[in-house]
Amino acid sequence: MPTVSAQGKTFTCETGANLRKVLLNNGVDLYNEGAKVINCLGFGSCGTCAVEVQGEVSEPKGKEKFRLSLPPHSSKSNLRLACQTQVLGDVTVTKHQGFWGQKAETKWEG
Repeated sequence: MPTVSAQGKTFTCETGANLRKVLLNNGVDLYNEGAKVINCLGFGSCGTCAVEVQGEVSEPKGKEKFRLSLPPHSSKSNLRLACQTQVLGDVTVTKHQGFWGQKAETKWEG
């Protein structure tokens, strides 16, 4: 079972598990500011669950690539949408500041 490290916590999940669901189910504060109330609930359209992920995860696909190409995100960033990412091996997750998690400053690390 893969290990996920986020916000100072470490927990396991099934291989192929959705990263957003894993983080929320383990009490990780995934959303910044008002995004806790206003988000797309995992459909990949709002971009507020953007995180930096190190480790083995699924490749980004169409919907995620498209959303991360729109402002305030950039297709050149190394962010992923947690709602569109499957955990395939051990990962460490970092959340950045900003409504969409798009700023350089770190909110929390694995």
